[in-house]
Amino acid sequence: MLLNPAIIALNSGSLLVTAFAFYALYTALRILTHWNIQSGSELQLLLEKKTYLISTVFSYVLGFELFSLVLFIFTAEHMHDLFVGAMCAAGSLNANDYGYVALVVKIITFMICGVWMIVNHTDNQAHDYPLIRPKYKLLILLTVMIALDTILQIKYFMGLRTDVITSCCGIIFSGESQSLTGSAASLPTTATMLVFYAALLLTLRVGFSVVITGRGAALYGLLAGATTIISLAAVISFISVYYYQLPTHHCPFCILQKDYSYIGYPLYLSLLLAGTTGMGTGVVESLKGPKSLAKVIPILRKRFCLISLAGFLIFALIASYPILFTDFVLNS
Repeated sequence: MLLNPAIIALNSGSLLVTAFAFYALYTALRILTHWNIQSGSELQLLLEKKTYLISTVFSYVLGFELFSLVLFIFTAEHMHDLFVGAMCAAGSLNANDYGYVALVVKIITFMICGVWMIVNHTDNQAHDYPLIRPKYKLLILLTVMIALDTILQIKYFMGLRTDVITSCCGIIFSGESQSLTGSAASLPTTATMLVFYAALLLTLRVGFSVVITGRGAALYGLLAGATTIISLAAVISFISVYYYQLPTHHCPFCILQKDYSYIGYPLYLSLLLAGTTGMGTGVVESLKGPKSLAKVIPILRKRFCLISLAGFLIFALIASYPILFTDFVLNS
């Protein structure tokens, strides 16, 4: 199993990224200990140069985390033929205890990495690095998540056995399943739709207010995070069902297949973009204290909020298309 080219690429890349992250962590600890912007010492000049190196490294780390997340799901999807009982990535990820945990950690790591890049970009706009300490404290958490992501991913792939009988998505995402996935699949359709569209409309309303008036960015960050979670539940509850046009099929992975024009990829990527930049908007708002960022914060806040709004709108359009333009009706 480990000789699969995609698995080799994922594990090798993850180990390399983890090594970069620990190097950045070592530098971050030195910065947190010795940073003094008022000093002109050789050490201070060296640390200032290191900040640019870390920024460059983590821009590539963010790119790899996105690539890794997509490739991980793609690999799990294309491995399902190797496992008895698996029909899609849902069965592949269920082949051992690490699959779904690794996926969740990957998503969280990507979003934390995205928020860190937003904070770092904001800090680099000022001449005195006002956010140097908070962003490197966040980097400690990010490094732990990257290392955990790598460990879980390797354990998942090393633990795969083709003689294992796994469950198909129809069982994993069944309303009768006594699990979190089963609970999401059994959510009442009408109520879930109302909550989803209400949360989406409220988030868009607050987001446009942030863009126009500059107020409410912190609230928008919270709403963006909450709406992302609600949207994922909605995908399992009814959005995927409308694409399949099968009332009992709640799998969030089959929409990644060719039979459904790979629509799951833009659906999920737009949601991740919206959630990450939305939470980043709230974080940027919380960092507006330093005087050197007084002119920068409003510009970045508006920019990230617009990106987030675009992501939510794209997600809403993709999610609503089969509901509006097909004859299938789901009642519950």
